[in-house]
Amino acid sequence: MKHGKHEGVGSDRQLHDPVEDKLIPIHPLDLNRAKTVNDLVRAMGETAFTGRQVGEAADVLEAMARDRDCFVVMTLAGAMTVAKQGLIVTELIDRGVVNAIVSTGALMAHGLVEATGRSHFRYDPSMTDVELYEAGYNRVYDTLEPERNLDDVETVVFDVLKRWDPKEIVCSWKLNRAIGEYLGKHAEGRGILKSACKKKVPVFVPAFTDSELGLDFALTNRIRTREGQPRLRYDPFDDLEYFAETLLAQKRLGIFTIGGGVPRNWAQQFGPYIELRNRRAGEDVPLKRYHYGVRICPEPVYWGGLSGSPYTEAVSWGKFVPPEEGGRFAEVFVDATVGLPLIAGAVLERLKK
Repeated sequence: MKHGKHEGVGSDRQLHDPVEDKLIPIHPLDLNRAKTVNDLVRAMGETAFTGRQVGEAADVLEAMARDRDCFVVMTLAGAMTVAKQGLIVTELIDRGVVNAIVSTGALMAHGLVEATGRSHFRYDPSMTDVELYEAGYNRVYDTLEPERNLDDVETVVFDVLKRWDPKEIVCSWKLNRAIGEYLGKHAEGRGILKSACKKKVPVFVPAFTDSELGLDFALTNRIRTREGQPRLRYDPFDDLEYFAETLLAQKRLGIFTIGGGVPRNWAQQFGPYIELRNRRAGEDVPLKRYHYGVRICPEPVYWGGLSGSPYTEAVSWGKFVPPEEGGRFAEVFVDATVGLPLIAGAVLERLKK
């Protein structure tokens, strides 16, 4: 009597030869052979789990960087500059790997702290959060941002806005460019906005009011009103249109995402925006999507937020070219303070060669 599989009976297995099936072997990670960051990351790519993800992400980022027709957008969320990752982003700009940045305003504000020669400090657990507040120390997990630092940032932003022509509407990429110009004249250290200005890399902050920069802009307008000066006008749609027109002018697009949040979603919605301009507004503009994508973020899918959504999901929205049509993506589920130095370090070593 034959038993069906639904009864729990197994079937005879036909054992295949993995070599004949052209399966890719993996290899032990031999630290004795890893002399550089790139050696280590390449070896990790031949292992398993998150190590393999790191290696694959470096390969995709390298492909983006070497593709002369690819315009690379880097999106930044989280406390990356407080976590002292700012010079990595700066180096990617200086080396021409990154062509545009979409960021939280907080990340740019905290980056100004570094660029103006100030420091962040380790959190001392012996101090309570109430004591930190009273002492003027703002805590970001295990790191402290002294309120005095933000006062210095405010001085920079105030000085830039003081010279702004009230007839010119403000948007984030123009303001960040102006701050970069100021830093180029007055700051000796390296920094994201300083390099971005020098390399003509636009820096967009979609959620501008949710940042120290936004609060400084609001304070500037209150002071201008009190002193009888015309208020400055801010229009976030100038950012959207300039970003869209910049990307429309490119042949291929890549995105390098750290974290998620508003920067990731704002940058990715370029594809749907162009589609809607065609379908709803009756415009004749080419439909464009991202060809490459690298994402470093430990957020899981099942929380339901965009920070954890995979590139395959974004394909359904018209944001990315699917792999069967040439799209190439890599996702690394790890803290960016671990993943970014390894991946960026390996790729920059490869580009030197």
